Amino acid sequence: MNAPTNFEGMEVGFDVPALPGMDVADIQTPCLILDLDALERNVKKMGDYARDHGMRHRAHGKMHKSVDVLRLQMELGGAVGVCCQKVSEAEVFARAGIKEILVSNQVRDPAKIDRLARLPKLGAEMIVCVDDVDNIADLSAAAQKHGTELGVFVEIDCGAGRCGVTTTEAVVEIAKAADAAPGLTFKGLQAYQGAMQHMDDFDARKAKLDAAIAQVTDAVEALTEIGLKPELVSGGGTGSYYFESNSGVYNELQCGSYAFMDADYGRIHDQDGNRIDQGEWENALFILTSVMSHAKPDKAIVDAGLKAQSVDSGLPFIYGRDDVKYIKCSDEHGVVDDPQGVLAINEKLRLVPGHCDPTCNVHDWYVGIRNGKVETLWPVSARGKGY
Repeated sequence: MNAPTNFEGMEVGFDVPALPGMDVADIQTPCLILDLDALERNVKKMGDYARDHGMRHRAHGKMHKSVDVLRLQMELGGAVGVCCQKVSEAEVFARAGIKEILVSNQVRDPAKIDRLARLPKLGAEMIVCVDDVDNIADLSAAAQKHGTELGVFVEIDCGAGRCGVTTTEAVVEIAKAADAAPGLTFKGLQAYQGAMQHMDDFDARKAKLDAAIAQVTDAVEALTEIGLKPELVSGGGTGSYYFESNSGVYNELQCGSYAFMDADYGRIHDQDGNRIDQGEWENALFILTSVMSHAKPDKAIVDAGLKAQSVDSGLPFIYGRDDVKYIKCSDEHGVVDDPQGVLAINEKLRLVPGHCDPTCNVHDWYVGIRNGKVETLWPVSARGKGY
């Protein structure tokens, strides 16, 4: 893996948290670190799984928002491209030369539609999700204006209760409109069941996916009958990819968090009742934090508080330790229960964040480490690209 070479003039502790070649002990905190060995094993494992099951894997870029991580997923894991949630996020990957990009979300604002329609000029095949037939005319007009072509996925609400249509009739209506519209191509279906991804129980997740698969199968059969068989049926996440892969109807996965893992995903169980962070996937992403105060004998204060992470899915846990526990946080402080007073000032701890996606979005850099050394720095390329 090649580290960026242009760090000239960058100051550790101001511009970057570390530089290649530094000891892990000298990294400035709080920051995100990646265990490169664990990351590579996760990426290769998902790639092998997708290939063995005849599935495409379009890695979800909203998780890491990093061109460098995506390139690793493509080169080592065979990912075909990237999913993004916003046009500006997609533009980051298009400008970096990524050729297959799905905006797995609706784009309705005229300015955003215009930007979306320009992205194929960068060499990217662009697909966008649609759940309202009225969206088709606007997408078509923009594509014609710029002399480009946009692919369309009809999004099915298969249980998440967010975007997407709920009837086969609506799927057919939108697909027919997309097929007839100049500048657009009907490519397939978006059918991601997000509501069940973090359900702890394997059988409960399977029941939700069984219902989704039946709904998607009905839509595929109806489209096939009118000569619009979907080229792609896309969905699947870290908590469900094995269901979609064995469904006989999906042919593309959109997994993201498997590469890094977080505390929330780690709590879910596989079919044997084991936590998925204890065999299926490894923790590769950590918030590196330092003890900055131990004025109370049974409490250590670390420098990773709310501004270093998202706690929407719960507090982080301290990796590899059962003698200390992260118990609460405020803006700039994390409180660690240390009943035996074992932690020392400046001691570094690795926190596994509760939710990796929004945690990554509040940092500028990933520090890739291997064998006790900083091997590489990768920018969080699409940080802040939320429009």
